[in-house]
Amino acid sequence: MRSLPDADPGVPDIRSPLRYLWWNAGRQRGALLLGMCFATVWWLVQALVPAVLGKGVDAVTDKDAAALLTWSGILFALGLVQAATGVMRHRLAVYNWLAAAYRTVQLTARHAARLGATLPKRLSTGEVVSVGNSDIAHIGSSMDILLRGSGSIVAIVVVTVYLISTSLPLGLLVLFGVPLMAVAVGPLLRPLHRRQKEQRDITGDLSTRAADIVSGLRVLRGIGGEQVFAGRYREESQRVRHAGVRVARVESLLEGAQIVLPGLLIAAVTAVGASFAVADEISVGQLVSFYTYAVFLIGPLRTLTEMADKLTKGHVAARRVVRILEMEPEVTGGTGRSEGGVLRDSYSGVTLQPGWFTALAASAPEDAIAIADRLGRYAPGDVTFGRTDLAELPLPEVRSRILVADNGARLFTGALRAELDVRADDRAQAGDDERVWRALRAACAEDIVEALPDGLDAPVAEAGREFSGGQQQRLRLARALLADPEVLILVEPTSAVDAHSEARIAERLAAARAGRTTLVCTTSPLVLDRADHVIYVEDGRVLAEGAHRELLDSSPRYAATVTRGED
Repeated sequence: MRSLPDADPGVPDIRSPLRYLWWNAGRQRGALLLGMCFATVWWLVQALVPAVLGKGVDAVTDKDAAALLTWSGILFALGLVQAATGVMRHRLAVYNWLAAAYRTVQLTARHAARLGATLPKRLSTGEVVSVGNSDIAHIGSSMDILLRGSGSIVAIVVVTVYLISTSLPLGLLVLFGVPLMAVAVGPLLRPLHRRQKEQRDITGDLSTRAADIVSGLRVLRGIGGEQVFAGRYREESQRVRHAGVRVARVESLLEGAQIVLPGLLIAAVTAVGASFAVADEISVGQLVSFYTYAVFLIGPLRTLTEMADKLTKGHVAARRVVRILEMEPEVTGGTGRSEGGVLRDSYSGVTLQPGWFTALAASAPEDAIAIADRLGRYAPGDVTFGRTDLAELPLPEVRSRILVADNGARLFTGALRAELDVRADDRAQAGDDERVWRALRAACAEDIVEALPDGLDAPVAEAGREFSGGQQQRLRLARALLADPEVLILVEPTSAVDAHSEARIAERLAAARAGRTTLVCTTSPLVLDRADHVIYVEDGRVLAEGAHRELLDSSPRYAATVTRGED
């Protein structure tokens, strides 16, 4: 069995949605062409059955046993060929669907990782989820339908030629009736796609709200807002339901038209053919063939309508995928080198001395976050690392040397040891476990692991949902300490823990990072009092610096910020 997807998805053509779909098809052109061949033979075999059936009926009418046996054998052989080609067509259709869909998954996932913090700033969570849930399916379907669609076109042409050569009036009736039916259902496709887009957009908004509720569920319960948000979610889910009903109305009309219109064509062909048979202009077998062909053409016609629908949906889906792939990260790296040293943000004036345990208190939390993002190269800014502009360093080097750990980080599924120590491997774990326990103690998270039945080998559920907010925060802190970067920037690492744990973390954190550059963005007096140096920022600029107790006496604004106005 062939592995999917390919290791290297390639470089997509994102100049337009159509070009992206064409590029995707080109990446699997062999499977597509082979599938089209099988689908064409599959349709053609079915198209030959009515003609062979008509010949058999004529053999019965003429009482020609030899001819009857011959045409019966041909009919049986056609059945075998149809079965074989049908199996191969289906296998290749599934392969092409999976290949196109998962190639798109690869591209969007890798690009999302490359975009990093840029992606959530540009697109909502629901929009990204919708791309993964529905758009990849539409792109896969646009490849899948090419097989049956191309074969159905060939089958319609062959049937039309046969009918015209047998009876010109009947052939022309089918020749003009088929396009008219295809055109008749066309006006239903535009409102269908418009309503489907509306439903998708509403569903995306609902997914965003659901993600927000889940991520803040503990907080909502704490402030009594759970019922309020549940009510809003219920209202929006009803909007999604109503949008789905509107889509279903158009889909039902389309399905009905695809049955009624071919039915009218069958009735017309049968009526005209019967009159020709009575006048001896065609044989009884030919009448049966014409009737069977009129019935048979329902399949290819519905396939053409389905192809138009799926290709349109694929084009719309590709537009959304291209929108993501067109995005560029807000920050990029260079090719320079730095020996390290002082890390300085010129805009705010924040300066981190090597080996110092520095704390940053800001009057507005967003100012501290903005400074942390610039220092970690998650946002553009005039930042120097030693004598080198941070923008000149390669991003992988910046990420390995400067770690920004905030409360937006997530725990991932897997063994707790591997989740905490990303450098753990299959080697002996004795030394690694010792490192892990040191980090857990510094983060005051030993009790969390000790309470687990399997300790460090305990599995972590998705997003670490089995842990409380405070437990997740302490485990994330332990993970950051285990990474042991040259510069560690922590954003409110103790905001969700109790005062007793916060005091112990403040004491142990400085010792755990001794000799390494550390910045903690916080307004906690317990942490500030343990820092070697405290920086106070107001309106995005450094207003005062010094020791915590000195600033309490010399800077009333600092004192008001960290004591929250308390005496």
